[in-house]
Amino acid sequence: MYDHRRLGRELDLFDTDPLMGAGLPYWLPDGAVVRHVLEEYVREAERAAGYRHVYSPVLGKRELYEISGHWAHYSDDMFPPMKLGGEEVVLRPSLCPHHALIYRSRSHSYRELPLRIAELGGMYRSELSGVLGGLTRVRSIQLNDAHIFCTLEQAVEEACAALDLIGRAYDDLGIRAARYRLSLPGDGGKYVADPELWRRATALLEDVLDGIEYEAVEGEAAFYGPKIDVQIADAAGRESTLSTVQIDFHQPERFDLHYIGPDGAKHRPVMVHRSVIGSVERAVAHLIEQHGGAFPAWLAPVQLAILPVSEEQIEQAESLLRRALDQGLRAELAGPEHGTLGARVRAARLVPYQAVIGEREAAANGDLVALRLRDGCRPGAVSGAELVARIAERVAARGGRLWGDE
Repeated sequence: MYDHRRLGRELDLFDTDPLMGAGLPYWLPDGAVVRHVLEEYVREAERAAGYRHVYSPVLGKRELYEISGHWAHYSDDMFPPMKLGGEEVVLRPSLCPHHALIYRSRSHSYRELPLRIAELGGMYRSELSGVLGGLTRVRSIQLNDAHIFCTLEQAVEEACAALDLIGRAYDDLGIRAARYRLSLPGDGGKYVADPELWRRATALLEDVLDGIEYEAVEGEAAFYGPKIDVQIADAAGRESTLSTVQIDFHQPERFDLHYIGPDGAKHRPVMVHRSVIGSVERAVAHLIEQHGGAFPAWLAPVQLAILPVSEEQIEQAESLLRRALDQGLRAELAGPEHGTLGARVRAARLVPYQAVIGEREAAANGDLVALRLRDGCRPGAVSGAELVARIAERVAARGGRLWGDE
């Protein structure tokens, strides 16, 4: 069983420093590569699904969160306000109020709907010190978030499409959903007091889950509405929520959002909240543990390690490195100055592809390498051109296979 906290430090992916503060990890170069590739994957998937990306500030006036309802129902999880002139500003605990304002900034016709806006943005939650750990519970969160503004008739279809997008991403990432949960309100005053709102939103989400096995759980809803939680489990069986789909009638009302219908009158849109991979931190933590640091080739910090046996093969190794970099691969050259060949092979044990260049390979027209795969396979001698082309093909396919058709 892998622990992402231990592996993350051993593999130089992330770390923390008491001067930065608890729950505020920083990303080292290899970890930053994994994060960047994951973020770009999500952006690409969202663009293909018709989302437009925005940026919004991590600060907002306290009044913004009073309107959204966060201040009344969620303030225990928010950082205290900061004085800025005669105003109070707050580190945002979510992106949805900002996106509601972005929608409200322009008039919209029913012909524009559904309007899908997405952002990979920072948010901050005042987690208690006792629950902080690694990347799974942090105070600074990079959230993959999106909001779909649509008509009531479009809401179920849009939520279903969001759930399908989550499923495709899980297939590409090798993530398995442990179960689906319909999260409903519980007792107490943490939820918006509007029974009709809850009834309507819950009925729509039940339609979305039609044909999917799920469990309804009280007390796990967002304060403004029910949600579908996609649960994942670690090796010890501990569950956490990675992805969500929510239908929200509350914030469109609070922010007085509208669109012009075919009758020329104003109508209230529905707001579908959706997160494909949730927080980038939790997603990477899960991927570290699931793969033991041996990421799929397309996510690996280094995809190709080039290992010349001696100084005589350095020139050929450098030529292969340039070819790989020109193809957009993440490749590194580890020469004899880094130790014996055996030591370098062990150091690169988590790299999907290792290209060893010895006297025999260098003598063969200067373009052969002895290929070793991370899984222990040795396909034998291949040309540098074939190697780079095959790796690029595998990376583009985002599959699990490293070489042949096995």
